[in-house]
Amino acid sequence: MSKTIAILAPGAMGSAVARRLSENGARVLTSLQGRSEATLKRAADAGMIGAEDDAIADADIILSIVPPGEAVALAERLAALIVLREKKPVVVDCNAVNVDTVQRIEEIIGSAQAPFVDGGIIGFPPQPGGKSPAFYLSGEHASDVAVLKDFGLDVRIVEGPVGAASALKMSYAGIVKGLAGIGSAMVVAATKAGAADALRDELALSQPAVLARFEVALPDMVPKAYRWVAEMREISGFLGPDHPASQIYEGFARWFAHLADDAKGEAADTELMKAFAAGIARRKV
Repeated sequence: MSKTIAILAPGAMGSAVARRLSENGARVLTSLQGRSEATLKRAADAGMIGAEDDAIADADIILSIVPPGEAVALAERLAALIVLREKKPVVVDCNAVNVDTVQRIEEIIGSAQAPFVDGGIIGFPPQPGGKSPAFYLSGEHASDVAVLKDFGLDVRIVEGPVGAASALKMSYAGIVKGLAGIGSAMVVAATKAGAADALRDELALSQPAVLARFEVALPDMVPKAYRWVAEMREISGFLGPDHPASQIYEGFARWFAHLADDAKGEAADTELMKAFAAGIARRKV
């Protein structure tokens, strides 16, 4: 049985997920009002159908896939669309937000009497012929979204209330992106102090898995750094203001904001990171 699924918005992850769903028989809608030509093309290539708000509100499932700083505003917009409808879509927040934020979003969607599911995406956007990222889902209505398995997504139910899937996402991202933050900061500092080669050599001897990860992660994070700023602040909020480690993630937010600005400007620090990664590759030759 086919399903109509709305995805907001058609960014890199959202459009890739839409392609996977449409390839497996789902009808995928999105909102394209005011979007750039590049976004319009990305959506069309993914098989997404541009739709008005009324059609989006009539979907069976709505997936919210936006930067974390936009998640609450989108929930408010969706609630306003859904509130007067007799048939309610299941709304799934798939964003990198902390437990407090997703519970606030649940309240907003609940005010429109619509079922809500907490979601967290772990992994890269699906590529043609490749595997799906993991969609972790929690909350009373999580099983209602398990049908997405039939359309090519890797759906995993987390036993627990709304907040459990987001807690998993926050914890996982805090580890993986925290390592990227530590590594990039220390690589830049070591390079400026003239110790880049020595650091590479020592990591190769004592931490080869870490060095191999840096080869890919350092250049890969540069175009993503701007998106990680709000996520780091969500992780800080997940820990809570009184947690001794919360300021670590506030620091990572500032560091990623610096790298994003640096990449758009002189690219001094980002070039040092890329050079360090290139040096790792040269060691293999």
